[in-house]
Amino acid sequence: MAATEGPLDALDARLLLLLSDEPRLGVLECSRRLGVARGTVQARLDRLERRGVLRGFPPELDLGAMGYGLTAFAVLEIAQGRRHEVAERLAAIDEVCEVHATTGEGDLLVRMVARSNADLQRVIDEVVDVAGVQRTSTSIALSTPVPPRVRPLLERLL
Repeated sequence: MAATEGPLDALDARLLLLLSDEPRLGVLECSRRLGVARGTVQARLDRLERRGVLRGFPPELDLGAMGYGLTAFAVLEIAQGRRHEVAERLAAIDEVCEVHATTGEGDLLVRMVARSNADLQRVIDEVVDVAGVQRTSTSIALSTPVPPRVRPLLERLL
């Protein structure tokens, strides 16, 4: 975030909430619903993109409906100084959805998906075969009571 640009304001929050709810809305419709000029909406979107707050408009996909009904999380302990290399190799595994560098027991937290338990075993085997991975501990997600969200943070600004 640029130092000259302050935190998000209520209009930014309203715009982001609107686009979160209906990502296919155009700039003109956003301006109509927010009660501001089209140029204002476009300027806000441009600024939010430039600051890295808004990174795009991908569709929200249901991995279960796509055949990947199993989600698992693995904590990986890796060899010292190999984080970047291991992360690059993990990114090459299609079923690896996210990798986070962490503190605590492990070095990396990996979210992965699979079609079945047998498929998950295959994915785990691929992860374990990555050079630099020393130990893993995997947990299967049974449900997602709180899905990824930013709405409460935006609503706080209103």
